[in-house]
Amino acid sequence: MTAFWRTPLFVLCGAVVILVIANGTRQNFGLFLGPISTDLNWGRAEFSLAIAIQNIVMGLAAPFVAAVADRWGPIKVMAASGAFYAFGVYMISISGTPEMMTVSAGLLVGIGASGIGFTLPLALVARVAPEQVRSLWLGIVTAGGSVGQFIFAPVSQGLISGLGWSDAIVVLAIVIAFTVPLSLALRAGAEETLSQAAPQSLGAALGEAGGHRGYWLLVTGFFVCGFQVQFIGTHLPGFITDAGQSAWIAAWALALIGGFNLVGTLTAGWLGGLYRKKYLLSLLYLLRAALFFAFLQFPVTETSVLVFAAIMGLLWLSTVPLTSGIVAQIFGPRYMATLFSIVFLSHQLGSFCGVWLGGVAYDRTGSYDAAWWIAIALGIAAALIHWPIDDKPVERVAAAPAG
Repeated sequence: MTAFWRTPLFVLCGAVVILVIANGTRQNFGLFLGPISTDLNWGRAEFSLAIAIQNIVMGLAAPFVAAVADRWGPIKVMAASGAFYAFGVYMISISGTPEMMTVSAGLLVGIGASGIGFTLPLALVARVAPEQVRSLWLGIVTAGGSVGQFIFAPVSQGLISGLGWSDAIVVLAIVIAFTVPLSLALRAGAEETLSQAAPQSLGAALGEAGGHRGYWLLVTGFFVCGFQVQFIGTHLPGFITDAGQSAWIAAWALALIGGFNLVGTLTAGWLGGLYRKKYLLSLLYLLRAALFFAFLQFPVTETSVLVFAAIMGLLWLSTVPLTSGIVAQIFGPRYMATLFSIVFLSHQLGSFCGVWLGGVAYDRTGSYDAAWWIAIALGIAAALIHWPIDDKPVERVAAAPAG
């Protein structure tokens, strides 16, 4: 009988825990926006710019990190990325100028998060998962990020309240460091799959995807997800407190998003195995646009905030298992790390725009209204973009079972 730690199921469990830590800490940086800006006597644009740069660096680095992982194996790359991410987060605690904050929160954290964030854990699980449950397993991994957001939102706010923002950052860096040994522990469970011969070269896989129209529609559509998610993750706390609500309501809003997204991502992964993923994506983006519009029509109260957070949670990262699932469905899972990382780069370009434009809009107008309306328009556009995607497996993948 095979030991549990040598099975694909152990890889799934380990990837979930890694994302609990990696995504849970990163998605709650918005809670530090107010304390850091106040303590260092900055406007909101300075820290917003650092987080925006983090997102763009994370996206730009991801294809290179993924290519190294596809060539040499993802385990060591994930472990090294976890160490880099922990170091970058620690450096935030001693960053006293906007330039230092840009290097730490922007450059260092962005490079580390490019490997320990969604791309490599998702790709690793896609490679070891049985084909019939791949979409569900991708949903479970994505849900790990949601659980992390649910856990770390109140934890981060409690650390900020009890220790101050700087010491709170140090504690988070220590927690992040645990992803290094955890990544290395996944080697045995993934070894059999990772040792299999590749069906094609990485260059051939990139050429195949580059000539596929549906792939570029996915790339374009995922920009919208990044814009919406990171705008909300970074600026929703400020939007809420500006309306007179407490910082704890803002923290619990982020926690609710993470908690309800556990249901949303699992449901999306399950539904992705039953229905065409591209139609589910169109529906998700359309629902997001409708939710943002409705949220702006009501006063910002505890009730409206928590209801918005709960519904947003159902839609939050539900796009990830569907988008990554389409990549694996069309091109196969072997080079999913590299192919999905290019799609993810578009997501991070959107993240940069959402975070940075949100800060600029607030500093210039004293309001987030312009950014909300852009998010609504982009949601409608994304719904239209995903509908015509050709999601049939390429001939090489379609012929693989028969071969």
